[in-house]
Order: sequence, then structure tokens, then C-alpha cells
Amino acid sequence: MAQLVAPDVKLHSSWLEAAAEFAGTRQDGSGTDGWDPDELKDAGGFRRFVDTLVSDALPESPRKPGMVPCTYLWIVDGGTFLGSLAIRHELTEYLLNEGGHIGYSVRPSARRRGHAAQALADAIPLAGGLGIPRVLVTCSEDNAGSRATIEKNGGTYEDSRNGKRRYWIGTGS
Repeated sequence: MAQLVAPDVKLHSSWLEAAAEFAGTRQDGSGTDGWDPDELKDAGGFRRFVDTLVSDALPESPRKPGMVPCTYLWIVDGGTFLGSLAIRHELTEYLLNEGGHIGYSVRPSARRRGHAAQALADAIPLAGGLGIPRVLVTCSEDNAGSRATIEKNGGTYEDSRNGKRRYWIGTGS
């Protein structure tokens, strides 16, 4: 059964296999933006990447302008990396309109098995524990799978902006 775990260097080879499946497409919730893919193939580079993801949850961690504290989690089944999920602790103007509090992606070979829905369900109370009373989750207008994932988790559609459907989900906090 898949679960959310903190990023871990022990998953390097499985993470690389998943990254190859994405074949240059963006991995929502992965934290890979700005990282050289070749650097992530190297054990030392991957360790720096994992350390950066883990420390990004701390408000005092340095980050690029416009970026907010973020808790990165990996969707893992046994020793197999299935995907990524990010809980953004705050909303910038961009995140309010298009990105949301939670972003996620599941590797292509593991899709259509409920991993995204379960990961989102598991992340909602974690967001509540961070003091977020309701989370904004978005998806592209044409992403039927993500739309179903969000709606399965109680997402209430508010509107669409710039090609993104915007849903709110209470965290119970």
C-alpha cells in the first residue's frame, strides 16, 4: 500500500526510474524546478536535493524570492517511488490563482490505481496540522484524472482561472 514519506536518498534509483518516465515533462509537487537533471543522477547531487526538499518546510530556510515554505512528500510503495506531493504553507498571488496549496504527480506507470487520490486524502490532514484550515487544489481544465481525484476528496469547485480549475477542501482544523 502506498504511503506518503519524507524524501529519502535510499529511493535514489527508483526516483531516477520515475524521472525517466516523465521524459522532460513537469512533475507537479516534485521540487525539481531549477535542478539540473544530470546533477540529480549523481549521489551527492541527489543528497543535496533531498536535503533541500526536507529543509524547505522550515520557515527560516533560505528560498528564492516569491517562494513559500513547502512540505515535500513522496508517494512510495515499499521501496518504489510512485510520485511526489507538495504542501505549500502559504499562497502567493500565483498560487491563489493557479497553483494552490497542494500539487502532486504520479509516475506514468503507476497512474489510474488511486495513488493520487490516496496521497491527496493523506495530505489534507497534514495541511490542517500546518494551520491551513482549507486547502486550494487546482488542475488543468483538460486533466480529467486530476479533476476526479480532487472531487473524490471533497473538492468544492470555485471557478477557473487561466486554464486552471480551482477547488477548496476543508482540512478539519
